[in-house]
Amino acid sequence: MSADPPAGSGQVIFQGKKRAKYKVLYRFYVIVGTVFFVLFRPLAPLVRVFGSRFGYGLAARMGHYHHSARMHPGGGKRIWLHAASVGEVQAAANLIGALEEQGEEHFFLTVTTEQGHRVAEQKLSGRATCLMAPLDVSFVVRRALRRIRPDLFICVETELWPALLTEIQRDGVKMCLVNGRMSERSFGRYLRIKRTMQQLLAGFSAVAVIGPEDRDRFAALGVAGERILVTGNSKYAHAAVDRQQMRSRYRQRLGLAESVVFICGSTRTGEEELLVSVYERLRRECGKRLVWIIAPRHLERIPALQAFCSRRRLDTTLFSDCRDGSRTADIILVDTMGELGQLYAAGDINFCGGSLVGRGGHNIMEVVRWGLPVYFGPHMEDFQDAVRLVLPAGAGFQAADAGELADILTTHMGNRELYEQTCRAAKDLSALQCKAVAQQAEMVRGLL
Repeated sequence: MSADPPAGSGQVIFQGKKRAKYKVLYRFYVIVGTVFFVLFRPLAPLVRVFGSRFGYGLAARMGHYHHSARMHPGGGKRIWLHAASVGEVQAAANLIGALEEQGEEHFFLTVTTEQGHRVAEQKLSGRATCLMAPLDVSFVVRRALRRIRPDLFICVETELWPALLTEIQRDGVKMCLVNGRMSERSFGRYLRIKRTMQQLLAGFSAVAVIGPEDRDRFAALGVAGERILVTGNSKYAHAAVDRQQMRSRYRQRLGLAESVVFICGSTRTGEEELLVSVYERLRRECGKRLVWIIAPRHLERIPALQAFCSRRRLDTTLFSDCRDGSRTADIILVDTMGELGQLYAAGDINFCGGSLVGRGGHNIMEVVRWGLPVYFGPHMEDFQDAVRLVLPAGAGFQAADAGELADILTTHMGNRELYEQTCRAAKDLSALQCKAVAQQAEMVRGLL
């Protein structure tokens, strides 16, 4: 009669089978990646010359970082952050800013896209070595690892490249994930390969996620609850600015006094034609003087907007002509660059453009940072992460069309208590995003 197996041995065998299955799948992934790389390698010179965006940083994509990754040979921890594109670069820059205040670390940021890399170099010049991310081929990743020699790897958002994560884990480098998010659609796909995902995520010592639903989805894929921290989204953190001072500055300059201010920012072609009916309804129902500020996304549209308003018999003035209350009309066209983000502080009703027409929307958190509610249309494809933060918090409102937008705005103008409640929600959400950076920096410090 055979002896009973030791307690817990079944679980050990089960875990061993999962690891073995993952090794087989990963070995297949490595073989496929290597074959494609070998076939592609002779074409690399042509891609560099004729490949447009595919040829950008191609040598770096193959792990040839040359001398650039060997900077900072002295003391201090070496931290490798990996981001996909522009949005993730902003989150990485915020985290680097928090970390560099407390230590002497050396930062390496790899980015997947050309635009992201250019933005990274612009934002982090002299503060981090910005590189194109290596192709997800095992020996290319190992080549990059030998150059960078990180003490810690930080994955920004859910950039789960199998070879990258597996080779870094094999090298004994600590790993963490920040701004972790997982859509319902992605979660459904990952559940089909749950055992593989569990092994892939096992290398993360800590996972900082954006919201409770992300925490639940990562936990369902096998990440231990004690390794998951809900922090919010550090991408939308911002430097502390006196909101009242900024508001007073613009309202005084524009002579707004007790006026209700309706700002439409980053508007696109065809959007003003929809918004003018909203403006006219607000003006009828406002009960106070209403000032409409239009900031088109592209300044070359200013003459067309002037002509449009003239046809509607609406007087306009240019923002650049307004000095110390010298405004001559109740419609202001913003004809200068770089003002909008701060100008929102002067608004009472702030609409983010590119959303009533199919242009993907714009950054609604630029409004929320001032403790003000934000309003936008149905087309927010490029900023879904911000929408998922704003709508549940009650800090923003999405309208299906211009008519519904007018309904929402008139309701808020007529109900002061409701409007102030949305302002408090926006203020709390803004504070949460700034807190996210501090929490993530503290998590990284703990791993170092």
